[in-house]
Amino acid sequence: MKTPKFPWTMTADFFLRVYPNVHRNLREWIGWARKIPDPELRRQALMSIANKTFHCEGGAVYGLLAGEHFREAIRFIVAYQTISDYLDNLCDRSTSSDAEDFHALHESMLHALTPKAPCKSYYRFRKEQNDGGYLDKLVKTCQDILESLPAYQQIAPFLHELSGYYCDMQVNKHVCSEERTLLLESWFETHKTRVPPMQWFEFSACSGSTLGIFCLVSYAFHENYASALAGKIKTAYFPWVQGLHILLDYLIDQDEDRKWGDLNFCSHYRNSDEMESRLLYFYKQADNSVACLPDMRFHQMINRGLLGFYLSDRKVFQQKNVWRMAKKMIRKGGPVTWFFFVHCLLFRQVIAPWGNLSPIHS
Repeated sequence: MKTPKFPWTMTADFFLRVYPNVHRNLREWIGWARKIPDPELRRQALMSIANKTFHCEGGAVYGLLAGEHFREAIRFIVAYQTISDYLDNLCDRSTSSDAEDFHALHESMLHALTPKAPCKSYYRFRKEQNDGGYLDKLVKTCQDILESLPAYQQIAPFLHELSGYYCDMQVNKHVCSEERTLLLESWFETHKTRVPPMQWFEFSACSGSTLGIFCLVSYAFHENYASALAGKIKTAYFPWVQGLHILLDYLIDQDEDRKWGDLNFCSHYRNSDEMESRLLYFYKQADNSVACLPDMRFHQMINRGLLGFYLSDRKVFQQKNVWRMAKKMIRKGGPVTWFFFVHCLLFRQVIAPWGNLSPIHS
């Protein structure tokens, strides 16, 4: 199976290969989630899938890089993203605000990237503990797939580096509101020499994406994986592509986060002009950074797809300043971004509502 080089072939591959396989895997995980004995853990597991299915759908596009092994790659991506979304719910909307608890939960994300690592009692610092083995099953699924990869040893250090950033950010972001900004600023000080000049909240955004992990794993299914490629992928995706991904996510959630009192990284820009300038800069750097990768056109389509997907969300049209910025960014992305923008609008109006009636959401 060839990697798509045009937006229309990527769209066809998404609907014919990616979308059905994502939902096939999610139906399995929804079945396990329904069997969780503890009612709060069961509620958060089911909600994390029902409300964040699009994370798996979008991330699973990287499975196309695995060629004939795209089904296994998508299975890994869905399992790992389901862990991420489930833990995000447990930290964000559940019963705890304890950093020690969040650290323990996120050990599962590092173990999932380490074949044969024994699972621990990830719930040991919270009152809800009986998930019927749900989180362990997700972790073991990821481990089994990684163990079969020809190039696992080449990608392992970069997987753990990216996951380490992600887990630290999630822990610091979800503590009580009086502490989180100071913790994130202090954390950034220990890492800022590893990235180009940026602000603490931009670094946090770069750390909050799983796209680099999905890209590394998908390429590692190939027997002829060059050892130098892993480092190139990590450098291309972190910080720029991952930063673009999460800043767009926060851009459209500004009103919603103000309502709930949640931390929003975009709200820390001095004004909308600075925000617009920096997001456009991240987009430009993301395009430049992937130019050294094989399948360059695929990766640049991903960047334009990120613009099209996030900027077609209904929340964009409800925020005048965001819609003004969105129009500029879509124009900057050119015809391919317009293609994805229009198709994402149609997807949200036609396919997504149908998807909400599937067994995944019932």
